[in-house]
Amino acid sequence: MLRDIRRAEADVLAQRDAVIAARPDILLLLDFDYDLDGLALSGFADLLAAAGHPMPHRFAAPPNTGLATALDLDGDGRRGGPGDAQGWGRFAGSGGMALLSRFPLETGRIRDHTAMLWRDLPGARLPQFPDGAPFPSAQTQAIQRLASVAAWEMPVLTPDGALLLLAWHATPPAFDGPEGRNRQRNADEVAFWRLRLNGALGPPPQAPLVLIGNANLDPEAGNGARDEIRALLNHPALQDPQPIGIGPDGTASPATASWPDDGPGTLRVDYLLPSAGLRALEAGMIWPSDAATHALVWTDIAWPP
Repeated sequence: MLRDIRRAEADVLAQRDAVIAARPDILLLLDFDYDLDGLALSGFADLLAAAGHPMPHRFAAPPNTGLATALDLDGDGRRGGPGDAQGWGRFAGSGGMALLSRFPLETGRIRDHTAMLWRDLPGARLPQFPDGAPFPSAQTQAIQRLASVAAWEMPVLTPDGALLLLAWHATPPAFDGPEGRNRQRNADEVAFWRLRLNGALGPPPQAPLVLIGNANLDPEAGNGARDEIRALLNHPALQDPQPIGIGPDGTASPATASWPDDGPGTLRVDYLLPSAGLRALEAGMIWPSDAATHALVWTDIAWPP
C-alpha cells in the first residue's frame, strides 16, 4: 500500500511538472476524480501555484462516471457493478473532468450536455440484440445518457474577449460484447460534436472556440468508427494543428496515448481543435513520464482573434 501511495504521488508530481513545462492559460484535466468540495482540484491547483504557475479559476461538476443506476446497463445479468453506472466507474465521481484557468470561467453561462439521453441524439446508434431488440432492454435505453463522462460548453473570459471551450471525454470503443455497446457509444459521443457544429442540435456554438478532450478514437488505427473522428477533424468549422511529440518509445509521432502491454499500442486519441478563424501558432505534446498513458497536448493560439 505504501508503495502504491508513493507511485500515485510520483504520478501527480510528474503531471504537475508537465503542466509547468507547458504553462497553459487554460487546462482541461481528464480522469480526475470529482469530490463535492473540490478538494482534489484545489490541491492540484495549489501545487501549480507553489511551482510558479497559478491558475486560480476552476470548475468541476459531477460526471456520469460512477453515477449509479438501479438497472443492468451493461447486460451482464447483474446490477450495481461499475458497468451499470451511467459511465463506467466504481464510485460516483470516478475519473471525472475538471478545468483550471488563468482567466475567469463564466460558469453561469455553461451549457452542460452531460445528462443528455443517448436515444435523443439524431441517428443514435443504440445497441441491439441480433433480433433487433434493444440491448440490454428498452428500460435501460430510456435512462442511458450519451456522455460516458461529461460534455461541456464553457465560456472563458480572457482580457481580449470570450473563448468557448467544448470539452468532453468519450468512452473507449472496446470492452463490450457482440452488440458493440461501447463502440457505438464512442461513435455517437464523437458524432455529437459534429452535429452540434452543424446546428442539428439547436443553434451551433459560436466561434472563437476550441474543441478539447479525449475522443478515445484514432483516425487511422485501433478500434472504433474511425470515419467519425475523421469527419470531426475535417469539419469546416475546425482546424487540426496536428501536434507531434516524442513518445515513450523515443520516436516522433502524432500519437497522444500509449498502451504497450497487450493493448492497442500508440494511438492519437486526445485532441485540441481550434475554430477555423483562429490562428494556431504551434502545437505539440509533453509526456509526463515514460510510464504515462497519455501525453499533455497543447496548442498556442494567436490572441486576440
